[in-house]
Amino acid sequence: ITYSAALSACEKGEQWVHALQLFREMADSLVERDTITYNAAVSACEKGEQWVQALQLFHEMSDLRVTRDTITYNAAVSACEKGEQWVQALQLF
Repeated sequence: ITYSAALSACEKGEQWVHALQLFREMADSLVERDTITYNAAVSACEKGEQWVQALQLFHEMSDLRVTRDTITYNAAVSACEKGEQWVQALQLF
């Protein structure tokens, strides 16, 4: 729960670089990354207008069989919108 709170704080503070560093640290430390932590990381990328990183995380969720929910899709679509990547947004569905 501490990682989730830290990721959310990074997201709210628009610190997408720190959020991704923390997210990768979780993997390196063998801490399970679930839908909630992925959503926080995708949302941090969206807020930082980093659509490429947001979509990488979005697709990684599928590869690792982590459930994507409405929050995941909303953040990914919003990241594409901010990056003017409408084709990419439509390909999410």
